[in-house]
Amino acid sequence: MPTVPLRDRASWKALEQHHAELSGRHLRELFAEDPERGERMAAEAAGLYLDYSKNRVTDETLRLLIELARESELEERRDMMFRGEPINTSEGRSVLHVALRMPRGGSLVVDGVDVVAEVHEVLDRMADFAGRIRSGQWKGYTGKPIRNIVNVGIGGSDLGPVMAYEALRHYSKRDLTFRYVSNVDATDFVEATHDLFADETLFIISSKTFGTLETLTNAHSARDWVIGQLGTEEAIARHFVAVSTNAERVAEFGIDTANMFGFWDWVGGRYSLDSAIGLSTMVAIGPDHFREMLAGFHEMDEHFRTAPLAENLPVLMGMLVVWYVNFFKAQAIGVMPYEQYLKRFPAYLQQLTMESNGKHVTIDGHEVDYDTGPVYWGEPGTNGQHSFYQLLHQGTRLIPLDLIGFGKSLNPLRDHHDLLSANVFAQAQALAFGKSEEDVRADGTASDVAPHRVMQGNRPTNVLLAERLTPRLLGALVALYEHSVFTQGAIWGIDSFDQWGVELGKVLAGQIAPELVSDAEPELAHDSSTNTLIRRYRSLKG
Repeated sequence: MPTVPLRDRASWKALEQHHAELSGRHLRELFAEDPERGERMAAEAAGLYLDYSKNRVTDETLRLLIELARESELEERRDMMFRGEPINTSEGRSVLHVALRMPRGGSLVVDGVDVVAEVHEVLDRMADFAGRIRSGQWKGYTGKPIRNIVNVGIGGSDLGPVMAYEALRHYSKRDLTFRYVSNVDATDFVEATHDLFADETLFIISSKTFGTLETLTNAHSARDWVIGQLGTEEAIARHFVAVSTNAERVAEFGIDTANMFGFWDWVGGRYSLDSAIGLSTMVAIGPDHFREMLAGFHEMDEHFRTAPLAENLPVLMGMLVVWYVNFFKAQAIGVMPYEQYLKRFPAYLQQLTMESNGKHVTIDGHEVDYDTGPVYWGEPGTNGQHSFYQLLHQGTRLIPLDLIGFGKSLNPLRDHHDLLSANVFAQAQALAFGKSEEDVRADGTASDVAPHRVMQGNRPTNVLLAERLTPRLLGALVALYEHSVFTQGAIWGIDSFDQWGVELGKVLAGQIAPELVSDAEPELAHDSSTNTLIRRYRSLKG
């Protein structure tokens, strides 16, 4: 941690003064004064082209933001992560998701163990398993090949596999069906399995400790479902595998520990897509495509690790978030992929960003006196244009956007992709430059209607462009946001890798659950609201 508090750093104070001078200026002015900024304010790495020219920044803004990054010791903290030092201070853990995608033959020794060698040992076991499922070699209890794979997890054990499967469905084996169960709401499990048959279905139970309440509740329902159809507990070993580190609990459940795929404490759930948590993804797209995805992750890792800060995509995107959150008081960031396969990408980013940087104290436990962790949200284009884009264009809140587009469609059909892509560029242009009342009147609009049709503009966007959505590109895209989140957390001086905020509600739910099901009226000792709600729930249950 830097010794000087964030708001007392020279670069922060310079940014405050700079913001006061710049905040009243419009992007129309900035482009008029610097017509070439659209060509100059761009960066490229790992197949991704970033146009950040439609941000409310000048060269001086960028210089000061990079100076803030240096003064906040971003580079030192980044290097500590890549060396395997325990930068997750509240849990005393290393943060080594980057080791999950280091190439075979690489080395990263932590506490005397080469973690890269361990990673590839697990990847090889995953590849062997995926090959047996995909070839039909793995048979269920009755001798039928597996046709349906149901991933049971929650949080990162669900959001990552779901997002990756949807994103890479084009590359998936189409004679296999993939379903995902996460919610403890029984509807999630019932709907996922209602048209499946147990003798052709394999469940992947993803839980590091094999003790997560929601996951184990669904896992036991899956167990009952299989036994109910196949009539014997012996079927469990052929219809369940585990992604876990708790061999004892896995064996108690009935899963052969030879079919248990492990991972490590230095892998956070929201960073685990490229670990054994991605087993369902590997089954879907095959080991070769999975390794391509890992290569994309690694390429962006290396860019983040080595590129100069002023040309570093994750650093630029992360520092722009700091600029808007802390100086313009923006509370949300929108991510709008113009690619239907990425429909679950914004939901994936919600956990990655908000579980990481939704913190109110610094690494050393001091309350922050500045904003951290904005709300991330989004939907695919062009759907969003016909719903919430109205607020983006004419609302009173400043919401910076990332627009993600591709040069080529995986499913070319008539002129669909050109129309889709035209909207990427049009929305960025409209948000930046808007339409003045003078222009509206020039169109012949009546004076009493003209104010309603004014678009103020000056709404910032990043545009990310790539050739096409491939496994490698997806890996690079995810790593880009991972390291942008890291950059933000380094500036704010927070621990981006713990998530204590998810614990309290789980503990309280564990206390309340027995009170909902007890035969006798429970003696309640909560607040009056919670007590009343529990009593009303019990009466509704009858």
